[in-house]
Amino acid sequence: MGRSAGEIAALLRETVLPKDAEAGAISIGLIGRGIQSSRSPMMHEREGARLGIRYSYALIDFDRLGLPDDALGTVLDAAEALGFAGLNVTHPFKQAVIPFLSRLAEDTEAIGAVNTVVLGNGVRVGHNTDCWGFAESFREGLPGSAVQWVVQFGAGGAGAAVACALMELGVESLAIHDIDAARARDLVSNLARRFPGRVRPAGQLADDIRNSDGVVNTTPVGMAKYPGTPFRPELLAARQWVAEIIYFPQDTELLQKARAIGCRVLPGRGMAVYQAVRAFELFTGIAPDRAAMASHFEAAA
Repeated sequence: MGRSAGEIAALLRETVLPKDAEAGAISIGLIGRGIQSSRSPMMHEREGARLGIRYSYALIDFDRLGLPDDALGTVLDAAEALGFAGLNVTHPFKQAVIPFLSRLAEDTEAIGAVNTVVLGNGVRVGHNTDCWGFAESFREGLPGSAVQWVVQFGAGGAGAAVACALMELGVESLAIHDIDAARARDLVSNLARRFPGRVRPAGQLADDIRNSDGVVNTTPVGMAKYPGTPFRPELLAARQWVAEIIYFPQDTELLQKARAIGCRVLPGRGMAVYQAVRAFELFTGIAPDRAAMASHFEAAA
């Protein structure tokens, strides 16, 4: 039998909430697995302090707490009971969290994945700041890059957000590759309703990569926990660009090998910072300073 919301609330109070948290502080949490290296707490808390906001950010790590995936709904109940103002959501819960929400923000419905939940007055509103975060990072880090034909690896929650961002950036043809073929087909089908004729199922991997202007990795392959590359980097050519959403490590094996070939590369740092910028504003109603948030991110290294 699973733990009750009260039991999980007690667990969170004892293990993840700061003992010296100020009364009346804005409490935010990050829900996910293997998130102890996350830089979100420092980014959010330092920006809160800079703005004179009492702000605490807790890591609700299902691995560290020994919680099963099916405790997700109960964890949301517990966070609500503890007075959390919001939650960020990461792997593997960006899609699984949706049934436990009151509603989705309009721009989030088309994505089908949530990374930010605003709590208040018994209402849970799901948002996706990953899409905007990736698009802003791309505009800043790869300006003027060709986007006629792009290949994306990964069709999970982060992949859904990045795919929408690529559409907004003007990609004309996006091929989705995923080890779970059914998940890739579902994402293609979902995107096709909003962007007809611009998203397609994966073709032959080597041909897709060789014919593309650029490649995006939205899988966890390349993280410290999942070393390696999602495809053979030698398929790349110097004329192409390669983007990552992984930021730990910042310089993944894929980026290193792509850079050695001569490709322009985009690390995951920008998306990590900009999704936090938008989430902070949703949680507090105050727009943070982008440069300051980037500085907080680097300080957390």
